[in-house]
Formats: sequence, structure tokens, C-alpha cells
Amino acid sequence: MGNNNKKNYFEIRDLGKHFGGVVAVDHLSLSMSEGEILGMIGPNGAGKTTVFNLISGLYRPTSGQIVFDGKNITGLKPYEITNAGIARTFQNIRLFSNLSIKDNVITAYHSSARYNLVDALLHTRRQRKQEKEIESRAFELLDLLGFEDRDELAKNLPYGHQRRLEIARALATSPRMLLLDEPAAGMNPQERDELAGLILKIKEHFGLTVMLIEHHVEMVSQLAERICVLNFGKPIALGSPTEVLKNPEVVEAYLGGKEA
Repeated sequence: MGNNNKKNYFEIRDLGKHFGGVVAVDHLSLSMSEGEILGMIGPNGAGKTTVFNLISGLYRPTSGQIVFDGKNITGLKPYEITNAGIARTFQNIRLFSNLSIKDNVITAYHSSARYNLVDALLHTRRQRKQEKEIESRAFELLDLLGFEDRDELAKNLPYGHQRRLEIARALATSPRMLLLDEPAAGMNPQERDELAGLILKIKEHFGLTVMLIEHHVEMVSQLAERICVLNFGKPIALGSPTEVLKNPEVVEAYLGGKEA
């Protein structure tokens, strides 16, 4: 179900997740090409965030497989998924609110630090060198994402900038694939437009593959090459934005029977 002329880079194969008698994800299969942006939409409770939780290792699937760049990552722990090259953001912003913008990003970069506890305690040359490298990389990333006052506390940022900082923290783990869970939630139209431009910018800059959950259909259509629509945990449509938003089943389930 991926793009015909490109190698499948990421695959979900017959994925299922049950919570007792509740089926949250039901026989979901899809694939993505490297560098693709795929949007995932559907009504509340459709299972979208559950899919992200399965991919990122927060939930173990009841059935099926998840394959990333040829490696079966099904059931791996969250840190193992991150180490494999997949990072995500969350619906609810997860920042260190009392730390500065700079320190929020530096903290995320520490997940890839290669010095040990002894180096940290003794402030060895290796530790000092890597700390300097981490700070330099953090500043470059913050410049790319448009943060000027790096010493501002995260809790003092406008909501849209907090969302942007969360994306920066995800990028600090050096992912090859990025999962964005409703990144435009709570934003006004101008902020959504700016965010859409930022997503395209970082996708091109880092060569990322991106999966995007978003309720703003216009934004998804603007960004995604293909859209997957879930309803009651089942995929009901997968294709280009034009194809999907004209699908009668999608119009009925997601758009309340109105024309897309």
C-alpha cells in the first residue's frame, strides 16, 4: 500500500490492539516510503493515538508487526524505539516547564551522549568535549526552529512556541522518522500555517519520514502526500488527499456527511 515506485521504509502489518473487549486498532496495514509525509485522520476515539503508542513502544500490540527500515521493532521498549530512529510528540505537551528553552533541548541531546558516570563526576576531557558539542548542536537546532531567547523558561512561552519546542526536543534524538500527534492542537490559523511551514522545513532539512495525526483536515491536505483514515480502529481509506476526502465513507464518518 506504499508508493509503487519507492521502497517501503516503514510498514505496519495487520496491526491490532485490544483492551479487554474493546478493539482499539483492528487489522491495520500500511506502508510508507522514505521521506514521505503521511497524514492520519479520523473521528475522536478512532484509534489514531493508539497507533502512535504502539509504534513508539508505549503499548504492546495484540497482533501484527511493525517494521522500520527492514528491522522488526514490534514490542520494543520506548527507548529502544528512539534508539532505532523514531521520535514522537504528544497531544499533551511534555516539557520541563521550569527549565530554559536551551536546557530542554540539551537534556534531550543527552540521550545520545557517549561519556559515562565517571566522566560526568570527574568532568573529564571527554565529558567536557561532548558537552560543548551538545550545546553547539542544540544552538544550531534552536536557530533553525526560530528560537532567539534560548534562556527563556519553557513555561513562559506562548502555546505555539511550546509546541515548537517539543518538536525541537524530538529532533534532538536524531530521528529518521518523526511522529507528530496533533501538533496544531490549540493553535490559531496563523500559528497552524507557520507550523505547517516548519514541518516541511525540518522534513527537508533532516530528510525525515513523517507521520502526522491532525484534526485540521486542511493542514493535513497541505502537508501529506497520502492520508490514512481510521474509524473504530479500522482503516476505511488510504490515498491522496483528493481521493480520500471525496470518499463517501470518509465524508460520512469523519466529516459528518458534509462535502469535504
